[in-house]
Amino acid sequence: MEEQKMNNVTIIGLGSMGATLAGLLLKKGYQVTVWNRSIAKAEPLIKDGAIFATSVATAISASEVSIICVSDYEASTHILNTQEVKQALSGRVLIQLSTGSPQQARDHELWAQENQVNYLDGAIAASPLQMGNSEATIFTSGSLKAYQQSEHILKCLAGNVPYLGEQVSAASSTDLAFLSYLFGSYLGFFHAARILESDGLRVDDFGALIAQVSQVVGEVIKYESQVIQTETYDNPQSSINMCMTTVELFMVQAQEANINNEFPVFAQQLFKRVLEAGFGNEELGALIKVLR
Repeated sequence: MEEQKMNNVTIIGLGSMGATLAGLLLKKGYQVTVWNRSIAKAEPLIKDGAIFATSVATAISASEVSIICVSDYEASTHILNTQEVKQALSGRVLIQLSTGSPQQARDHELWAQENQVNYLDGAIAASPLQMGNSEATIFTSGSLKAYQQSEHILKCLAGNVPYLGEQVSAASSTDLAFLSYLFGSYLGFFHAARILESDGLRVDDFGALIAQVSQVVGEVIKYESQVIQTETYDNPQSSINMCMTTVELFMVQAQEANINNEFPVFAQQLFKRVLEAGFGNEELGALIKVLR
């Protein structure tokens, strides 16, 4: 009976990601109970064996572990913060996979503690199409007990499920840090596309090249992260002065080719502040000093 309970999972919210999570668990042999405002989104899952609950409290009562994956924490609070649902959640595991900030994670943990809920905060770093694959990642943090009870479930959803500790905000902060790196890369790539187009070169060829050298880029970022963590900016491999030469070249090329220069201007202004602060001969990671 206990083993059967461990194979029961509840999914609350059947958007594209929630429905994907439910489908993956069904394929892995779990008994999946689902709840969504509209039953229409549940119908394909019901055909595959999912059980549709008519209320959130009923859905949660069906499983020891419930996963909520809705648009944001505000929507999650609206769904969960009723007396009936809080009573159903008491003593059970709740995994939060909605989008939220580190402070919202802290607030949700406090709410969970007040209602005797074993709370695990999570952040998905993958698209629905990538879920279930080895490269898919779900960052998790919060209750160690909740993680241990749900690890087998989470690893059906993503190949990489790091537990970042009991500091509940860690998953959200790590996810935002990852997205900051990703969006910064996007901006650099889109400016790169204009450089290539201005010289009649193919953007997709360059994209393939980036994929080939991604491991090298990762090693560079790893090195700079160690520089920042240890505050060792002397004896640079790439000094601020050296890198400023490249930034100035971005500006020259944009002017010569008459293309948008917003990205080079942003970089130039930031690097000038670092140089004015006297860090020109230090490692590139010293740029963080002006961001602090």
